[in-house]
Amino acid sequence: MADTLAVAAVVVACVNAVTALWGGWRWWVVEPSRTFWVLVRAGQATAVAFAVLAGVAAVTGFSPADGLFWLYALLPVAVGLVAEQLRLAAAQTVLDARDLEDGAAVGRLDEAGQRSVVRAILRREMGVMALAALVVVFLALRAWGTV
Repeated sequence: MADTLAVAAVVVACVNAVTALWGGWRWWVVEPSRTFWVLVRAGQATAVAFAVLAGVAAVTGFSPADGLFWLYALLPVAVGLVAEQLRLAAAQTVLDARDLEDGAAVGRLDEAGQRSVVRAILRREMGVMALAALVVVFLALRAWGTV
């Protein structure tokens, strides 16, 4: 079981590393990316699958080299949930920074202004999710090291 968990941890780390790198690049060049969002969901799915596998290992009596393994195996799911909440708050943060009360206020802007707000929201969301993927990489590598 230790070998399976080790491989799974490396898979989680690799998928999320690609996600963090791609998202970081797209954030840097200020370009939205559909591929990034597919990678985010793939990274989240691997983290959930790893947590489930760790749960199965716990039920079957697996004992890791370090008790912190359980924390490292489950925290990526929590990181994903927190990141999603921060992503949802991104729109309001951008609106508040531009003194816009809601989406209707954005609709009253000219087309360039609307695009600017939407691009800022998307960029902020990408930044949050790319950073979350980077944190998951760290946690997955720690899980791999403590299996």
